[in-house]
Amino acid sequence: MQDLTKVVDLITKSNWLLLVVSAMVAVMTTSMSFYLGVVAGGLIVAVNFHLLKRTINNSIRPEVVSEKGRSLVGHVMVKYYIRFAVSALLIFLLISNHIVHPLGLLAGLSVVVASVFIVTLLVVTRLYFKEAV
Repeated sequence: MQDLTKVVDLITKSNWLLLVVSAMVAVMTTSMSFYLGVVAGGLIVAVNFHLLKRTINNSIRPEVVSEKGRSLVGHVMVKYYIRFAVSALLIFLLISNHIVHPLGLLAGLSVVVASVFIVTLLVVTRLYFKEAV
């Protein structure tokens, strides 16, 4: 369980690092609407990931699990769908009001996917080289 917690924490940190790096690259190389799309998309998914992590951590505490008559999965899923609806509304408003460039928003929304991919590669290479030694 501790290893999984370390991986999730590493993904969270890499989300923010990747968002900052991609925003810096975007501000130097692209238009303002593309840059705003990268920042807005990255913030939406990074905050969602952080809130999901917090919701799950709060739901699996021993005192919460031992409570009778409470569905843990239902509680987590309700919060998940509320965050999903708020994110969809934000994305709709950002694109429909022409505040951000859709491709920039897509690039920003890919921050968590890229972070998960990078951390997975790091963990697999650590395991592979640990066994090789």
